[in-house]
Amino acid sequence: MRHLIVLSALVAALAVAGTASAGGWATVGVSSLPTGLGPGDTWNPEIKILQHGMTPLGGLTPVVTIRDSGSGDAQQFIAVETVETGIYEADVVFPSAGEWNVVVDSGFGDSRLTFGPETIADSPGGGGTFESFPVLPLALVALVAALLAAATLGARRRWRPTALPR
Repeated sequence: MRHLIVLSALVAALAVAGTASAGGWATVGVSSLPTGLGPGDTWNPEIKILQHGMTPLGGLTPVVTIRDSGSGDAQQFIAVETVETGIYEADVVFPSAGEWNVVVDSGFGDSRLTFGPETIADSPGGGGTFESFPVLPLALVALVAALLAAATLGARRRWRPTALPR
């Protein structure tokens, strides 16, 4: 009988612990991905945290961690809550070009969002070079247009209707 009471108490304790921890999850979403960014550019994700995928969670401190896939170097950026409950914003700066993995930790239990690698490419800078401008094709088009115009004007001047004999 004594063993039965101890066993019942143990089962009850485990059941209560499982029920108490059942509400400790949330969904994490971001408004945008860091596409089209170069080194030193700032990515401003809007992070939405919803308990049970429904109720906005305020008062948290989400952290965005970026990790270089090549070197393993990591940086963390703390997100701040906006005026809207459950919405947070971060200013994430990618320090160099490369492949970066991103983890958004909600600050609520083990709820996090992991994605990547995202490519941060070197920007071409300066809007291109003069060599990339198609000078030769444009010059040829202009030359052909000028020759056609000259030929048309020359043909018009040579052709003059003559008066018919009476």
